[in-house]
Amino acid sequence: MAIKFQYNKTSLQSLEKQLKVRVRALPTIKSKESALRMEVKRTKDRFHELRDELDQQMKKYDHLASLWNEFSPELITVKDITIETKKVAGVLLPLFGSVEFEEKPYSRFNSPIWFSDGISLLKELAERGIRAEIEQLKLEQLEYARKKTTQKVNLFEKVQIPGYSDAIRKIKRYLEDEESLSKASQKIMRTNLEKMQRKEEVA
Repeated sequence: MAIKFQYNKTSLQSLEKQLKVRVRALPTIKSKESALRMEVKRTKDRFHELRDELDQQMKKYDHLASLWNEFSPELITVKDITIETKKVAGVLLPLFGSVEFEEKPYSRFNSPIWFSDGISLLKELAERGIRAEIEQLKLEQLEYARKKTTQKVNLFEKVQIPGYSDAIRKIKRYLEDEESLSKASQKIMRTNLEKMQRKEEVA
């Protein structure tokens, strides 16, 4: 990214101001990136943990698969999911709040005895699955925010701060050269004027 500037004091002041803003902001952005990186790792671990727990729970009941053919899936549905939010390093993230289920009435006399246990089990598995889904959503948002923050750190560190510094250096050098040239011109003019005055005095 090329820094646009002009060789004058106004442009110099503007660039110095821009540079100061970026130099001051860089440590904050770096600490945000570090916090997001840690949170991404924590969330990734938690997501894998939840998913593994869910897989283990499902495997535990594989031997009961034939029984589930008797079970009616309409007996239980997810009615509502409460998602809370929490700010981490300036990023608003979803958190699991609660899940509300709706149970349809069924005949306890005509249905197998294990139906009530089956409903409890389904609730537990569904809640684990929902928690894992929300954790995955949280992970995606964190990774996106971390990526954006890393890009900003790189932009400031590798492009803008060196670019502004270089532009400031060029303007200062130009203004110094211009000042030296101006002083030299004034000196020559003064010398010429003095010569002319001496000639007039002699005449």
